[in-house]
Amino acid sequence: MLVVVSDTHAREESKLQGRTAEAVREADLVIHAGDFYREPVLDAFQSAAASLRAVYGNNDDAAIRDRVPEVRTVEYGGVRFAVTHRHRSGDTGLVMLGRGRDADAVICGHSHRPRFDDSGGLPILNPGSHAQPRGNRPAHAELTSSDESEGAGLDGRLVTPGGETFETFQIAGGSSE
Repeated sequence: MLVVVSDTHAREESKLQGRTAEAVREADLVIHAGDFYREPVLDAFQSAAASLRAVYGNNDDAAIRDRVPEVRTVEYGGVRFAVTHRHRSGDTGLVMLGRGRDADAVICGHSHRPRFDDSGGLPILNPGSHAQPRGNRPAHAELTSSDESEGAGLDGRLVTPGGETFETFQIAGGSSE
């Protein structure tokens, strides 16, 4: 399972609770889309996750920026993701970033609003924030290999720390081939 989190905004701990904590521990791979805030939070995620791939966000301190990139490409389950915290040109910029990295989808954070949008030519996944939702639902994303035999793909869901799934989606892989 791939778990995606973002926007922790903490000083000393991961603020993982409930299903979000379970999912991070169970995941083969965790992607954090930035804004840990302070370096001990990055360390806490590295301790909790079997494997962590992260980018820094606009609120991350210099120690985090020294350890993780602003943008990266991550592959999981036959799907190639461009990962960044945000893009100043909004969704259009995110789609262009993804296309420039031959990605099948883009993962971002920043807004604290969980959403999956596949209306713009390249799917965009924002897991929201599990720790500081700012008026939105606290959330993370969970993705597993699709049951479909037609090639690579992932089945995804947006989930609250209480374990409630409030949106499901699919991401097809292999568009870069």
